[in-house]
Parts: sequence; structure tokens; C-alpha cells
Amino acid sequence: MMMRILLLACVCLAACGAQPAPEFFAAKRADVSRDGRSYTVFYTDKRVEVIRLGFAPRGSHQAIRATMIELIPEVTGCKLVESTLQGDSGEMRGTIRC
Repeated sequence: MMMRILLLACVCLAACGAQPAPEFFAAKRADVSRDGRSYTVFYTDKRVEVIRLGFAPRGSHQAIRATMIELIPEVTGCKLVESTLQGDSGEMRGTIRC
């Protein structure tokens, strides 16, 4: 019974979706699916935040990170300033140049 309650709580929390960092509250939003995973990209004229939604098993994080980096120019139309990139396979932020 306790396991069912815990599972229900996790499902409810997962339904909340991606929430941007405060600097991205007024940013544009794009929801993207790639390789069976869902991502949300928040971006302004100068900054970008990419959030992976859902669970990622051990060993998949490097490929997910690469996908997140690939999504930035595709979604924003701008080039990522790689030296500014911070974060991991769950959430990353950086500066873009358009």
C-alpha cells in the first residue's frame, strides 16, 4: 500500500513538467522529442536552458548531454558559446549568439 502511495506521488510530481530557472520566466519555450526522450528548451536572445524530462538510466547520460547540445541551435537558430555551458544531462544552461 505504501509503495502505491509513493508511486502516485511521483507520478503527480512528474506531471508538473519543466519549470524554468527565474532568468527564463519570460523566455520562449519549445518542447521537443528526440530518440524517445522529451526535452524542454527555454531561450531568450542571449541565454538558453535545456531540461530533460523523465528518467535516464545509468550509462545514457553522455548521449543525452550530446543531444541536449545539438538541440540548442536547432531550436533557437543561434550558436551556443560552448565555454559558457553549465549543467548535466538533466538541465543545462548557456549563452547563445544569434
